[in-house]
Amino acid sequence: MPGTENPAADLPAFARQLRRVNGEINRLLHGFALAQGLHPTDAQALGVLLDSPEPLTPGRLGARLGLTSGAVTACLDRLERAGLVRRERASEDRRVVHVHFVAPARAAAREHFRPLATATESARARFSAGELAVVARFLTALGEELSEQPAPRR
Repeated sequence: MPGTENPAADLPAFARQLRRVNGEINRLLHGFALAQGLHPTDAQALGVLLDSPEPLTPGRLGARLGLTSGAVTACLDRLERAGLVRRERASEDRRVVHVHFVAPARAAAREHFRPLATATESARARFSAGELAVVARFLTALGEELSEQPAPRR
């Protein structure tokens, strides 16, 4: 019976829910790209840069996105022209370039993705702290597992 499946016990049902959430987030991501006049890959690059705990090099960004060096360069050129990122040479090794998300890009992303933040907070309110701890552990573990998979090259 639809709607009564137990995704915790049924791997295909669990996978469907993950795809549904991924699809909704991708819909918001594509909307952001459209609103900013960007290609969806550019918006994905911004997300990777935003979530990185440290500045990324173009090479590491390309590896995360599965892009060739030429495609990363074109993406970064578009993002730089749009005023959303800046490239900066590392002070310790001038051959190394780091890509930085700039403040206006953070503000635009924060504004566009406010519905995601609101929906997340609304959904979180339905769960206990213990349940959320389990969800966070699961999402962390899934992210770690997936990050070990090589990105397909475009």
